[in-house]
Amino acid sequence: MRDNQIVDSSFTAIINASIDKIDIPAWCFSLSEREYQGCSPAHIAAGFTTAPDGKRMSINVETIGGSLMVQHYVETLGQKDHLILDSDSDVFTPTGRTTIHVTWELSAKPIDDGKCEFTNRVRSYGTDEFMSFLARQGIPFEQFRIQRQPASIAHNQGETPFFAASIERAALKR
Repeated sequence: MRDNQIVDSSFTAIINASIDKIDIPAWCFSLSEREYQGCSPAHIAAGFTTAPDGKRMSINVETIGGSLMVQHYVETLGQKDHLILDSDSDVFTPTGRTTIHVTWELSAKPIDDGKCEFTNRVRSYGTDEFMSFLARQGIPFEQFRIQRQPASIAHNQGETPFFAASIERAALKR
């Protein structure tokens, strides 16, 4: 574990579709704003584009723990059953704007012919900018981490079954 890790949260849910019908990157990079908003009351907006290097990017806007976040998720691994995205996310707090690094990992593994286990894992880390942001305010990182974890974990836990259901709907349309 890196010293600046804020949270490592992972939850699972069932997708009632066969693994050969699941395409997590296709789902992610075509997710409508309405579908994204339906996965959590904290979700505000979603879109997709490409990063300057041409890699696919998912843009998500949400509120976690009272802070508005704009996430610029760039695809670092894109397999039909496994997607890893990395973002230096903008965080807007009552005391100013900063960034944190977020790794979002989505995967599916078959349970049987018509069912898969979906895993939604989120890891976040304080960037150098973020660590300076806390230091300027006299907030010890460990204190921030302890206070932030419940909100981040609850958010991930709440959205996971809705993401699974959304991926299932997309898979069954194939």
